[in-house]
Amino acid sequence: MPESATPEWSILLAAASVASPAEKQARLRSLLQQPVRWKFLFSLADQHGVQPLVYQELSEVADQVPPEELLSLKQSAQTNLHKAMLLSRELIRIGGHLSARNVQVMPYKGLALAELVYGDIALRQAGDIDLLIRPEDFHRVREAVGELGYTPHDCFSEAEERAQLKSGYECAFDGTAGRNLLEVQWAIQPRFYAIDFDMAGLFDRATSVMVAGQPMKTPSAEDLFLVLSAHAAKHVWGRLIWLCDLARIISLPNLNWGWIRSQADALGIVRILQVTMLVANRLLEADIPEAMKLAGFGEGDPVAPALADEIQNYIQLETPFNVESAAYFRLMMRLRERPADRRRFLTRLVLTPGPSEWAAVRLPRPLFPLYRVVRLSRLAARLVRA
Repeated sequence: MPESATPEWSILLAAASVASPAEKQARLRSLLQQPVRWKFLFSLADQHGVQPLVYQELSEVADQVPPEELLSLKQSAQTNLHKAMLLSRELIRIGGHLSARNVQVMPYKGLALAELVYGDIALRQAGDIDLLIRPEDFHRVREAVGELGYTPHDCFSEAEERAQLKSGYECAFDGTAGRNLLEVQWAIQPRFYAIDFDMAGLFDRATSVMVAGQPMKTPSAEDLFLVLSAHAAKHVWGRLIWLCDLARIISLPNLNWGWIRSQADALGIVRILQVTMLVANRLLEADIPEAMKLAGFGEGDPVAPALADEIQNYIQLETPFNVESAAYFRLMMRLRERPADRRRFLTRLVLTPGPSEWAAVRLPRPLFPLYRVVRLSRLAARLVRA
């Protein structure tokens, strides 16, 4: 735990850790002897997506928590449960509708992850529905969810949509129950990050999980560790819930760490996994399995521990990391251990226009290739301001 941590941050880390229940309760009792800014603590828990975990752990030491504060947290937990149940019903409805049309999809993150890793949808803060699809199924999926009342959040021209399917990774849909309620993803990240996951392989290796009593396919635990580590790195590990997920996956028995290492080598994300492992160990007390050490994680890369130090500081910042800054792109390059991957990232970053360019300048269809020039000029302007 960082020496400079505030009491509220220390309580958050203790509640979210993977230490034994007895250890967590002892630590929380000690921390609760200090003055606690309860509203700040609850705001912090919400910001980091760990409200349900904080409620669960503080309930175990309820005699140390002011009754009105515990009641407030309980009400937030109940609200989260109601939203999780709503999302579960909607996920079952969407999944059944797509299955009837022979379209295979996989929920991941969100509800499926809560069941697989926490064993309870109430223990992970509900957000939206994330579905992985095969790239070639996008138009069928869009048509099918449209029949259920979902409409794309962003409207693209035909040329923009083709480019988005090639270099983007997701499409958000608005539903009657809320905006951006459904996110359909045909890739794990935008192409410019240069981490090219094999989507067909993810589907082939999928495992079964029960969500609200319904069996569904979701990525295997080994694939999840790779996918969620890359996702967390993309966001500079900025929310504690992402580390909570990963710390709990690390703690699962019988993970094939040799296979995970071979995939990380192929994808060029060994350093990202090492940083994830170090930060989860330092902040959430996730033990590093012997099999993970035998697979070669944590060795031979002096850059990873220094990056882990930086990431720990970023996670505690109240202001999110500016993902449009030159500092962010430099960090993304430093997280890659192979020069070739850094070059691919930089090349794709510079030459891949996207929705922000299409919104900034409206070009007629024949001039669509000129969006690369728009991209270059916008990046240059950003660097000048940095």
